[in-house]
Amino acid sequence: MEREKPFEPVRPTLPGDRVLRRRRKPRRRLHVVPNIPEFLRFLRTIITETPLVPLLGVLVVLWLLFSTGLYFVERNVNEPLDSFGDNLWWSLTAMQTQGFNAPGPITTWGRVIASIWSILGTLLFFGAIVSSATVYFLLRKPRPLGEVAASVQYNLGRLDELSAEELETLKDVADRLIQDHIDKLKRSP
Repeated sequence: MEREKPFEPVRPTLPGDRVLRRRRKPRRRLHVVPNIPEFLRFLRTIITETPLVPLLGVLVVLWLLFSTGLYFVERNVNEPLDSFGDNLWWSLTAMQTQGFNAPGPITTWGRVIASIWSILGTLLFFGAIVSSATVYFLLRKPRPLGEVAASVQYNLGRLDELSAEELETLKDVADRLIQDHIDKLKRSP
């Protein structure tokens, strides 16, 4: 008894059909020159719409204050941290957790200042970077009109399931869509 096959194999109508169905993978091009306008737009967005610049400003002010305090506490006691430049370098490496700050402070107050700065500077430094990246990638981008209209159409299909608040939001969105369309029609000749 021959078993019945549930599906028949579909054969191409023309012999070349198999060749036409295969698609070439697009090759990625190596861009030797960076996209400068896109990079400038990215920088402008980071500067204007994220907290990076204010956080970096606070970070620089605190860096200078803590370095100055460390300089006054350690200047005649600790030879490796005897100059203001060495204190700036030590504070910078402590903030970035690089580990180049081996000849650290030796006085009690110097260690207190250094401990506070190490924790605060690290939190501010990495916090500024992480918060700016988070804000940049989570910025609400305007949805295309087609997506909004599709969402309204979907919700109109399930009116019985929506709450009063959702219905009010749907009404507001639909009113705005209709008003925008009326305005567009009035502007066109």
